Amino acid sequence: MTFGHDTTTDEVLEGIDLTGKRALVTGASGGLGEETARALASKGAAVTIGARDLAKAQGVADKIKQSTGNDAVDVLDLELSIPDRVRQAAAEYLSRYDALNILINNAGVMACPLTRTPEGWELQLATNHFGHFLFTCLLAPALKNGAPARVVNLSSAGHRLSPVDFDDPHYENRDYDKWAAYGQAKTANVLFSVELNKRLSGQGVTANAVHPGGIQTDLGRHLSPEDIEALMSQVSGGGEFDFKTVPAGAATSTWAATSPDLEGRGGLYLEDCHVAEVTEGGFGTSEGVVPYAVDAGNGAKLWTLTEKALGETFIPG
Repeated sequence: MTFGHDTTTDEVLEGIDLTGKRALVTGASGGLGEETARALASKGAAVTIGARDLAKAQGVADKIKQSTGNDAVDVLDLELSIPDRVRQAAAEYLSRYDALNILINNAGVMACPLTRTPEGWELQLATNHFGHFLFTCLLAPALKNGAPARVVNLSSAGHRLSPVDFDDPHYENRDYDKWAAYGQAKTANVLFSVELNKRLSGQGVTANAVHPGGIQTDLGRHLSPEDIEALMSQVSGGGEFDFKTVPAGAATSTWAATSPDLEGRGGLYLEDCHVAEVTEGGFGTSEGVVPYAVDAGNGAKLWTLTEKALGETFIPG
């Protein structure tokens, strides 16, 4: 079967048995995360749902158990924008389980008004990158124990909106632009995948970044109708934008986590259930990944910047 834009999670997982595998999906209390967790559980994986709204997450877990007949679904309190809470979540997970086969960093915020964490970090970079970086690095022992293991970081075609500004990542000396900030955070997700794969692939842990496609989910809760209209026009080049369904939007993450075609392969940017090519072009160019987002030097530089912000070193290169 040829996979593409409209491929769904169930189609990706046809013929795949995940019995005995353990997965963790962040931001899985709704939208793409919920569908990804459901799909993995439907094939026998034990799934942990990481979310900041535990009541909502438990409701999703119960629904997944009922629909799949798989009772091995639990929840984890995870607030990615607060480092101490991330550390607590990682410690809690490691107290429950000693191995992890699939980590899907799905949670995120998009194009929100300028908001700073207590550390002074811009919220989109803090949540989408810093939080997932810290969480993943703290779970590295479990990932190594679960080898061959896979990390999937959700990025976006929005990475084309901005590289990482290493001189002023938190908009302290420049005017805040919510879309550039989103683009910077999504570029960081790709660069994290590149550098994480470099550091862990020799120990059986691979990492890839994913563009899920355009889906109408709660991720766009900060957007006005005018924002959405302008964004879709830009992405589609002025034509009608082809939204994906949620099962199709979650398919590339699911494919990245399970496909035999990706065994041992990492540091890649994936879209529509295939490996994307490196291409130049602006945000209106819908396919491919731009060079600055997969540049190894940028990946190493971002790793150093992130460790400095968190005040701790992780996973020697």
